[in-house]
Amino acid sequence: MPLAPDLIFSLGNSIVFLGWMILILLPRRFPVLNAVPKYLIPGLFGLVYAAITLSRFFGSGGGYGSLEAVRVLFSTDELLVAGWLHYLAFDLFVGCWIAEQADRMGLSRLIQAVILFITFIFPPVGLVLFLITRAVAQTARRMPA
Repeated sequence: MPLAPDLIFSLGNSIVFLGWMILILLPRRFPVLNAVPKYLIPGLFGLVYAAITLSRFFGSGGGYGSLEAVRVLFSTDELLVAGWLHYLAFDLFVGCWIAEQADRMGLSRLIQAVILFITFIFPPVGLVLFLITRAVAQTARRMPA
């Protein structure tokens, strides 16, 4: 018997929260630990997303051609939770990318924590904040002392 959408939603939220806490709070010098938010969680969510979507999408009557088609597509709890997992997976993946880029540029872990927390709560805002921070840091490095 497949899991209920409400249970998948709750499990997904709990699992992704764990991934974000690993990313924000724990050291990144352990490859196995880094793999949890970077590969394991997005991969798991991708598989669940694929299973739900492939089993429900073509019978949903919805699609991506108009706002109404998207509304119809997500009118079932199963496809709504699949869409939610899609968001969670990609947002965490973007958070991992931000963390890797920030580590490469030597950005303080405290500043990273703020940016990653914002990315966790408001993903596009966190991404834009990081891109601005990176641009400012790169400009500052090029300026003569």
